[in-house]
Amino acid sequence: MKINLMFTVFTAWNYHLSFLELIAFLTSIVGVGLAVIGPRKTWHWWNISSALYGFLFLEQKYFASAALQIIFIVGGVWGWFGWGAKGATPAKLARKERIMWLVAFVLSWGLLYPVLKKIGAAASLTDAFGFVGSAIAQIFMVLEKYEAWPLWFIVDSVYTYQFFHGGQYLTSLLYLIFVGIAVAGWRTWLKKAQ
Repeated sequence: MKINLMFTVFTAWNYHLSFLELIAFLTSIVGVGLAVIGPRKTWHWWNISSALYGFLFLEQKYFASAALQIIFIVGGVWGWFGWGAKGATPAKLARKERIMWLVAFVLSWGLLYPVLKKIGAAASLTDAFGFVGSAIAQIFMVLEKYEAWPLWFIVDSVYTYQFFHGGQYLTSLLYLIFVGIAVAGWRTWLKKAQ
């Protein structure tokens, strides 16, 4: 028996909100919202929302965003075991580490963009940027590094534009909310890291 999660929950202004997108949206808000305060249980919500968004992004031909959900799930399992029972204990990266990660980001983005363009991805430039930035931010989250939040701020801003431009308005709203959550996480983790 095939289960169809893409059925329309409601339509507004010619936008068809699917059940899958609605559930993915709600679980994402919980998972990312919890990450600000750093409890270990954030990773369960993170993994559920990542699995749901993986299917949604495949349907919408955001191939890098779909693949990114696998990285998020692996990071979620790693984070669950890495953070320990008390949750996150944020720290800062050393200056050399920041430079190394910045170079890795720029090189990876430059390499991924033409691949996505060649396979016909829906938004090659921004999807490549978001994939690489999110993968690095996910690693920073797992390693409990404060720099995850400023990077999430930038990546989520780009994704807000990408999904709005692509007509996925609820997902665009989600990433706009993530921008605000990133600011809260940035401030909270900075205090803890100092």
